[in-house]
Amino acid sequence: MKALMTSLCLGFCLLLTACQEENPTTILTPQEFTRSDECHLCGMAILGFPGPKGQALVGRPAQVVKFCSTRDLISWYLQPENIPNTKALFVHDMARSDWQHPDDRHLIDAREAWYVVGSSQRGAMGPTLASFATEESAKSFANQQGGNVLSFYELRLDQL
Repeated sequence: MKALMTSLCLGFCLLLTACQEENPTTILTPQEFTRSDECHLCGMAILGFPGPKGQALVGRPAQVVKFCSTRDLISWYLQPENIPNTKALFVHDMARSDWQHPDDRHLIDAREAWYVVGSSQRGAMGPTLASFATEESAKSFANQQGGNVLSFYELRLDQL
């Protein structure tokens, strides 16, 4: 009887754990930015500013946190406590978006994006990172607006 109860308890615990886990095949997708969205880092209204925006899916189950600029998103993400809990990151592909009004249909995986650091274009609070789906698009932008092209994994806090 004791072995049966132990087995039942173990099975129940495994069932509870499985129910709490996210489905590994769940596709994490970005959400549209709305007028009520505020930047997770600075608290400013997101849609009131030009330039690419960002968002992160964090925790379990994944919750969306939004940022008024790519610079704020990357600055937040590079803090050591945020890296392990982040499930996905998204930024606008500025090759397919207007700088003044980025198009949420063109949000891309931030980890796969290319960034222009130090361009003449300004975002929510001044300098920002221009984000692009391809290195070629980033280089073209940098040739016109200045700055250096970096992959996601080359970005460092001191560059922001």
